[in-house]
Amino acid sequence: MNWRCIFKYIVVGAGLLAIPPTGYTQDLPFETKAAQAILVDAKSGIVFFEKNADDLIPPASMSKLMTMTLVFEALKAGTLILDQEIVVNEDAWRRGGSSSGGSTMYAELNSRVKLVDLMHGAMIQSANDACIAIADAMAGSEPAFADRMTARGRELGLQKATFRNSSGLPDPEHLMSVRDLTILARHIILDFPEYYKIYSEPEFTWNKITQQNRNPLLKDYPGADGMKTGYTKEAGYGMVGSAVRDGRRLVMVIAGLKSINQRKEEAQKLLDWGFRQFRPIDVYAAGETVSKARVWGGTTRWVNLITKDNVKLALSSQEQEKIEVKLNYTGPLMAPIKAGQQVGSVRFLMDGKTIYETPVETANSVDAVDSMWSRALDSVFIMILGS
Repeated sequence: MNWRCIFKYIVVGAGLLAIPPTGYTQDLPFETKAAQAILVDAKSGIVFFEKNADDLIPPASMSKLMTMTLVFEALKAGTLILDQEIVVNEDAWRRGGSSSGGSTMYAELNSRVKLVDLMHGAMIQSANDACIAIADAMAGSEPAFADRMTARGRELGLQKATFRNSSGLPDPEHLMSVRDLTILARHIILDFPEYYKIYSEPEFTWNKITQQNRNPLLKDYPGADGMKTGYTKEAGYGMVGSAVRDGRRLVMVIAGLKSINQRKEEAQKLLDWGFRQFRPIDVYAAGETVSKARVWGGTTRWVNLITKDNVKLALSSQEQEKIEVKLNYTGPLMAPIKAGQQVGSVRFLMDGKTIYETPVETANSVDAVDSMWSRALDSVFIMILGS
């Protein structure tokens, strides 16, 4: 019978992390021109900054994250396939096409477009025609699809969000909060990495028309790789953005800005402030022993567990005081064992939430013992410890 062995260390007490650099002080409290804003850790959901984060606001095209969430989940469930062709009906063409004056991928009336292309149009070009066509195909009508968006949103934790369309076009009842948007962003980043990467593509060409990705952070902000902008007259300028540095991914949402330039400036300022709260800490060198594990039926009774790669974490001063490290492996480890065999992982937790995880592997090989009596004795110990 297998059991899970968990070793828990309080990092500061165990001395696993280096002392922060001399003179390191945390930034002053952040201020932003955004009417609503929030900054969270993508892995754990820990909030580093928020301003009016639960206000219900018109999210404009940022709500397309919910539209694409339903698409990604349907792909995972097998009810949609990437090469499936979807008809761009008159509703999608008229309200979302070139004559609408909004964001579009210029799909032609009654054309058949592969789902993967509609996804690129919606994610890179914020194409309304793509979203409406997808909604009609998945639910029979856009209102029915919007009902699905609201219902699924409730299941994901969007307790007050209400969706009335798939595109984010103005509707007085189409409302959500910037906190809601971080929940969707994290869901996509963590559960659908194969589709999240589309958000980082710089451009998309359809119908012989090339359009650039609307995310301004992708051009010159280090580590930025997604996600979605939004604008309507009612909503102002907003953006969901994500970036990675030193192994930490931050997700930020800002809303209610007055201009494109102000949106970019405030997004960069918020991310800059967030990343300045962290300092890189060398935790383990590649090949360094983390702990050891009991081996049953082997020529030796213990094997060292090591990290394959260097482990460096970016942590704030407060996190360095609170972080915990847990080593998890499934045992017993039964000989023979090969060197480099992955047997578990080391997790770094903040308030019980994992912010980083790295695999551990065996440092050396352990052969099976030839003695029948040694194997029998180990079997007795397994039965006793597993009972």
